[in-house]
Amino acid sequence: MTLFEKLTRKAKANPQRIVLPEGTEPRTLTAANRILSDGLAEIILIGNRDDIMAMSEELKLTNIERATIVDPADESVIDRYAPLFYELRKKKGISMEQARLTTANPLYLGCLMVKAGDADGQVAGAMNTTGNVLRAAFQVIKTQPGIDVVSGAFLMLLPKGLPFGTDGLMVFADCAVVPDPTARELAQIAISAAQTARDIAGIEPRVAMLSFSTKGSAKHERVDKVIEATRIAREMSPNLIIDGELQADAAIVPGVAHTKSPDSPLSGRANVLVFPSLEVGNIAYKLVQRLGNVQAVGPVLQGLAAPVNDLSRGCFPEDIYKTIIMTCNQAIGLKENS
Repeated sequence: MTLFEKLTRKAKANPQRIVLPEGTEPRTLTAANRILSDGLAEIILIGNRDDIMAMSEELKLTNIERATIVDPADESVIDRYAPLFYELRKKKGISMEQARLTTANPLYLGCLMVKAGDADGQVAGAMNTTGNVLRAAFQVIKTQPGIDVVSGAFLMLLPKGLPFGTDGLMVFADCAVVPDPTARELAQIAISAAQTARDIAGIEPRVAMLSFSTKGSAKHERVDKVIEATRIAREMSPNLIIDGELQADAAIVPGVAHTKSPDSPLSGRANVLVFPSLEVGNIAYKLVQRLGNVQAVGPVLQGLAAPVNDLSRGCFPEDIYKTIIMTCNQAIGLKENS
């Protein structure tokens, strides 16, 4: 069974309510129609009903009428959610009038629905920039307890026969959000990546904190950061199997680990790789993807109190469909761990 077959089965067994704030966008509607047809989630579309149904008819979509449609121009909708946004942001000096205007923004409205418990997650970005998607999530949903940073992980689906990861799966983080994390932020990224491994990849995490040094083979302040991050992560999650600082080969090749880090609890079998900076992580996942014929799924945004995932503006309906399924699994995992 493939990863997405497992994720699809889990989503279908426990349907979540997913908000799609770009409700009139054709690729989004096409993906939503398929999700509804497959019975994988309850879909909430934000937009004008007439516009949504007209686009649905033009695209010959037959299931969109089963979605819940929320119009951001509806005063009763604004009346319901604007007070919540005001309470969240009043210390920042926002007025109720400003809160009402912001609530009419579909990205914020969707996050407010999640915050209010009227939805379980949000997927956006087919029309909006990553910055706009994240800004709404930061201001409304905020991060999980003990986590101050939102990061991005990729699920790396390896070709059959490669002896790495768990059942051909690995998680790489952070490859999308935080340019130069502090030691504490890096530790939080590791904790979040471990949760992603459990909730989405369905594997028990074995986390390697990567560096250009293995157990003191090099001295540098960047190595010190990874060592400190590993210490903090162990304090945050004492039962997590984690080690660092490790070079990549010592993290994933048992023979090399036996020589370079014989006492490591990973024994060269890490399935979650945490990179010391965004620069390294982004380069690494793209090189592995292209040179190794590896499928990179993501980025999955991690660390938020409820799942919000970002799309590429060049995405296809298939990408949105899979991202909705991943978001459902994140929501299920957060509920199970709460």
